[in-house]
Amino acid sequence: MNKPSIDRLLDVMRRLRAPDGCPWDREQTIESLRGCLIEETYEVVDAMDSGNRAALCEELGDLLLQVVFQAQIAAEEGVFTFDDVARGITDKLVRRHPHVFGDVQADTPDQVIKNWEKIKKTEKGGETPRSLVDGIPKHLPALSKAYLVQKRVAKVGFEWDEISGVVDKLEEELAEVKEAMAQKDADAIREELGDLLFSTVNLSRYLGHESEELLNENITKFMRRFQGLENSLHAEGRELENCSIVELEAVWQAVKNEERGQ
Repeated sequence: MNKPSIDRLLDVMRRLRAPDGCPWDREQTIESLRGCLIEETYEVVDAMDSGNRAALCEELGDLLLQVVFQAQIAAEEGVFTFDDVARGITDKLVRRHPHVFGDVQADTPDQVIKNWEKIKKTEKGGETPRSLVDGIPKHLPALSKAYLVQKRVAKVGFEWDEISGVVDKLEEELAEVKEAMAQKDADAIREELGDLLFSTVNLSRYLGHESEELLNENITKFMRRFQGLENSLHAEGRELENCSIVELEAVWQAVKNEERGQ
């Protein structure tokens, strides 16, 4: 009888880490796998965005490998096993869904989230409540981190009542950037640019968008248009470095207009 796939994967990982296993796999540590985990996570996101479910299946497998890999190393260190990881998340899911596995009533997503937050607060054994902005991963991309911080504080009313306040704050921060530039104060410019970025994230969030996604979409659009500019110039036998900014801007506008069907 064939083993369940997850058991086979665990067996393969143990074999790779065995003394007579793979030299590369045996050499890895929890710390050395950090970059691999981050890379695989982003590759999952890319597959999600592509809409290619076969690619998503493969990339989820690569991500699962990272979980299994780290759990095997931890097992060798005697600290926890893959079974501990699986049991822990299963117990947490059951504990945080009393409306499914218990007798708590929660008929809307909002009620579910409120119950979830209450349960999280009790899981620390009655210790002093942490700050509302504690527990945010420090290695999140900065735009995502800003969005999450703002989202959390907005839950307790630290939020503009009207979007006009958000826009006014953005304009205020831009004015402060200009003032710092006029004074040629490098430290102030750096600080005020950070404030401007933070306020931009807040405006995006207020309008229902995540800045990380918006910026990625904009980068993709820019890259597509820049490649169009390169192709246009090459088709005419011209090179970018031999064109003036005026010439480049004219081609850029032509690429934009063509893209928009104008």
